[in-house]
Amino acid sequence: MRNILNITNGDSAVGIMKQANIPGMFLPWRDVLHDGPVPGGLSLEKLSEIRANFIIERDWGHPEDIKRHFIERDNTLKSFEKYEEIILWFEHDLYDQLQLLQILDWFYQNKSKETVLSIICVSQYLGMLLPDEMEALFKYEEPVTENHLALANNAWSAFRSDSPKKWHTLQQTDTAALPFLASAITRLLEEYPSCKNGLSRTAQQALKIVAQGEKHPANVFARYQETEARRFLGDLSFWAILHELLASSPPLLKLSDGQEFVTPTNPDQELTITPEGKEVLSGKRNWFNIVKLDRWIGGVHLTPGNNWCWDSRSNSIVKYS
Repeated sequence: MRNILNITNGDSAVGIMKQANIPGMFLPWRDVLHDGPVPGGLSLEKLSEIRANFIIERDWGHPEDIKRHFIERDNTLKSFEKYEEIILWFEHDLYDQLQLLQILDWFYQNKSKETVLSIICVSQYLGMLLPDEMEALFKYEEPVTENHLALANNAWSAFRSDSPKKWHTLQQTDTAALPFLASAITRLLEEYPSCKNGLSRTAQQALKIVAQGEKHPANVFARYQETEARRFLGDLSFWAILHELLASSPPLLKLSDGQEFVTPTNPDQELTITPEGKEVLSGKRNWFNIVKLDRWIGGVHLTPGNNWCWDSRSNSIVKYS
């Protein structure tokens, strides 16, 4: 039996792969790279420290477990030459495409003639497949080429740049080697604050859904997911967005008197949009003038002095003034 390492987007996919008797060892890539700092110019280990600290600050798990998972992941990746073959199993959405860029960039920097590298990238959600459906994906396996590696190196560098212009420029790049990358590039740009009202596409959808009368956070998340052609955002990231809309001064959302926003959510929590929220949603007011911007998208640190915004009408990323 060949010595194989399967790298995929998370634990759900790994569980199904094991049920499907996919041969080899498994490495889940547990990182929400579209959320929080991913600065350039750092080694894998230094970047993992930053990512671990961000996830710990968000209280998305036990600190020691989070640190250990990153260390174990990186050690497995660095020992890749002990495997005869490495298969990358990923999806079409933004979450997966960023993970895929990071991994392919690693192999661009650390080439090996001894290890066979292949990829299975599909428009199906791996964590929702049946075992026989997972096993059937082998028909999509293809070798990773220099075109894959060079494109990933360019795109990963652009994502980690301290200016969004390099990522935006990727829209004019030939991305055929990674056929799902083009839509991921645009979807990430849409997470920049809108020049019209200062809201990301996700925050805009959340506010709109509440304005339409949906009160329960879990239902707001479910309806938001329906607005995405390629779902990528987990509930923890979505709760963080709701919390920001609730915590701004003045808030754009509010809970019933005496309630606090807690997760996991419960049916007793009811959201409503505030008058300020309605003004921002309509474009009469810009959230840039309400919230103190402090947010990372890849290598870009959005602050009051570095407030980039996305103009969907002209398909451009510009400094807000």
